[in-house]
Amino acid sequence: MPLTPTHNYFLQGDHVWVDPQTGSEFNVEIGARVVATQTGQIILTDDNEQELKFPIQTKFRLMHITSIEGVDDMILLGDLKESAILHNLHMRYKQNHIYTYTGSILVAVNPYKLLNIYNIENIRQYSNKKIGELPPHIFSIGDNAYWSMQRYQHDQCIIISGESGSGKTESTKLILQFLAATSGQHSWIEQQILDANPILEAFGNAKTVRNDNSSRFGKYIDIHFDKRGTIEGAKIEQYLLEKSRIVSQARDERNYHVFYCLLSGMSKEEKKSLDLTAASDYVYLNQLDGTIYCDSRDDAKEWSIIKSACKVLMFSDEELHDIFRLLAAILHLGNLKFEATTTQNMDTCVVSNTNILRIISRLLKLDEHGLSEGLSKRTLLAHGEAVITPLTQEQAFDIRDAFVKGIYGKMFIWIVDKINSTIYKPKEAAAYRKR
Repeated sequence: MPLTPTHNYFLQGDHVWVDPQTGSEFNVEIGARVVATQTGQIILTDDNEQELKFPIQTKFRLMHITSIEGVDDMILLGDLKESAILHNLHMRYKQNHIYTYTGSILVAVNPYKLLNIYNIENIRQYSNKKIGELPPHIFSIGDNAYWSMQRYQHDQCIIISGESGSGKTESTKLILQFLAATSGQHSWIEQQILDANPILEAFGNAKTVRNDNSSRFGKYIDIHFDKRGTIEGAKIEQYLLEKSRIVSQARDERNYHVFYCLLSGMSKEEKKSLDLTAASDYVYLNQLDGTIYCDSRDDAKEWSIIKSACKVLMFSDEELHDIFRLLAAILHLGNLKFEATTTQNMDTCVVSNTNILRIISRLLKLDEHGLSEGLSKRTLLAHGEAVITPLTQEQAFDIRDAFVKGIYGKMFIWIVDKINSTIYKPKEAAAYRKR
């Protein structure tokens, strides 16, 4: 493809490419429009509505007509390069067109606001349509995968990838919503699959500086269909849960949603039974650089949604109570303090707030003395004999944090397994899968 020639004579309204300015975030050309030509200089307005002035003899490359008008499918761009792709996405984004094709690939730009393009009418509109028949939409990707599965009788796979905050979690939910609606008559298993999302988000998502609902784990979802194309089950695999977040968070970030929902949504009586108070009282939730607030979330309301979803996924009252006990124990463990001491010329430590230790041992159903010993001493086996070594204060804090991460990690795995035990019903008659 020949490059568009450069010129140094332009008319008002011409669209051109401008070299990146010093200090710009991206080292790519930016689109601009000629506003005026005056004696000795040319005045432009760039894509960000910033005014730029250049000497009249400056040479610019004219923009191809496809970049000026914008395209639904970026394969059609006349000057297919990074700057043209970014310009096209930017122009469409400003018009609330957040979806753009690149062949069979869909590029989605997170609008960070609600758009009325995901209702049942939109689902019907995109059902049984080829990619390109209608404006770009995530429902088109779901529909293409579904009908390819039906037509070719092969498993289909949809890969959703992107930066943190790009909308992967929401895109996954929208794909599931579309498949549940388009695969036949509504069934209980479809509702259970959809209700797995708020549970997984509560335990696996958190506020970060870039995203108020950032997934801190990876997931792989198998959706099983019968020969008629009706959803009959699903299986979720989780991996790489960010366990370090449980004990420490970066500036302006939060711990996992479930802790704040628990403390905001529980009744006074429920919190009293677990010796819980406010989020600001717990070290794991109220650290120096972190925050307990998230303006875009209603933690109390989310708590009701989580509990309702757990009922749909067949969590028993006893199982829910056990989860609440573990969450409360984690919060109390974060407040456990160790006092440095010296024993036989060795640096040792002891638990200084035994009242907190008593609460933790009750919640974990562990012997109080055994728990204290386990957190302040290390036991090694040497030649078949147990050698007990006291820990320093710093080591005890590290052991406590490792213990907490282990509890939460195992609990998360159990929750995913519990969800799978409800929604995963393998049958010999199973026909296809959508991954």
